[in-house]
Amino acid sequence: METKRHIDNKLSVYVECGLEGYDAAKLMNETKRIRDLITKRGTLEMLIPLCCSTEPVRYKQFRALLKGFSSKTLARRLKELESSGILERQAYNEIPPRVEYRLTKKGQELVESIINLLQWMRKWSKSK
Repeated sequence: METKRHIDNKLSVYVECGLEGYDAAKLMNETKRIRDLITKRGTLEMLIPLCCSTEPVRYKQFRALLKGFSSKTLARRLKELESSGILERQAYNEIPPRVEYRLTKKGQELVESIINLLQWMRKWSKSK
């Protein structure tokens, strides 16, 4: 549970949220990269199959689930998620080629955060 500490009787600071002492401008700049990534078309949709299973997801499964996305967009998003450390890619030297993706620890934490945000949205969207 968060508690407030009043500073000079003017400003309330949430003490237990883990952000006390951060420079707000710096924190906003740091979050820009992840915000830019997860708000790109298709990124959140790509994380759903990965968080719904402990098994890796194959490229062809993404193609089947993400209708309306070009192969180029799908490949670009997967590369961005991999280079951001959210996904790990495993390519197998087989014919036909097999490529699998799974969440990294960083990706698992991101998905947990997104789920928490979605739960918050559902909770408060029901209130009138």
